[in-house]
Amino acid sequence: MRTYIGRQQAISTEDFAELALGTPVELWLGVEGESDEERAAREDAARDILADDPDLPDDLIRMAAQVIENNPDLFDVIPLTRPARRRRTARKGVAA
Repeated sequence: MRTYIGRQQAISTEDFAELALGTPVELWLGVEGESDEERAAREDAARDILADDPDLPDDLIRMAAQVIENNPDLFDVIPLTRPARRRRTARKGVAA
């Protein structure tokens, strides 16, 4: 099944979120390792967007709830780590 928002296909949950928001997700969540200046600029941009559209948070909450209700499989949790592998033990008479 393919999911489209407007004319754009959403391939991943990140694509879906960005297309639904109309802005990159990183604008709202930040990125790992961003400097204080980068964070301040990102937050200023986010404040400007919210000032232009004060109903945006409410609209996004409604939209997110609808997406979750209609597509629960999009949010299946995938483990980020694999189970630990068993350590091989030294064979008898062989130094470890």
